[in-house]
Amino acid sequence: MAAKKYAGKILILAEDSCAYPGADAVGQGHQSYPANTFILRVRAAVLFPEQFYLDCFDKGVAGIIIMSCGVECPYEGAYEALAKRVDRVYELMRGRNLDIRRLRLTAICTVCTRAFIKEVNLMNDVVSELGPPGREGPVTT
Repeated sequence: MAAKKYAGKILILAEDSCAYPGADAVGQGHQSYPANTFILRVRAAVLFPEQFYLDCFDKGVAGIIIMSCGVECPYEGAYEALAKRVDRVYELMRGRNLDIRRLRLTAICTVCTRAFIKEVNLMNDVVSELGPPGREGPVTT
C-alpha cells in the first residue's frame, strides 16, 4: 500500500483586479485543483507585512502563493514593493529554517486559468515533498 501524500494547506493571496477573476474563471470552467487550497481575495498583496507570512507558517499553512497582477498592477510601484517584501520574507524564512519554496510570487491575469492551475499544482507538489512547515531541517538555499 502506498504511503499517503502530505496535503498541507495552501493559501493563495489573489489580487482583486487580476488573479481573483482568473481563479473565478477556473471555477466557472469547472476545472479542478487540489482541495487543500484556500483563496483569499485581496485588494493588493503589498499591504501584507512580512510577519503575516511567518504567522501563516506558524499556524500550519504549508505553502503560500501570492498571485499578483505583476507589472500590470493598477497601483503604481506596488509590484516592485511587493517583490522586495517577498525577498525580505525569504531571508526571514531562511532564519527559521523554512524552505523558501513554500512562498511563491507569480503574476496571473484575469483569464490565465491554465497558469493558475499550474501554479497550484506546483505548490501542492512542493508541500507534499516538504511536509509540514518547520520540519525541513537546515535549509541550504
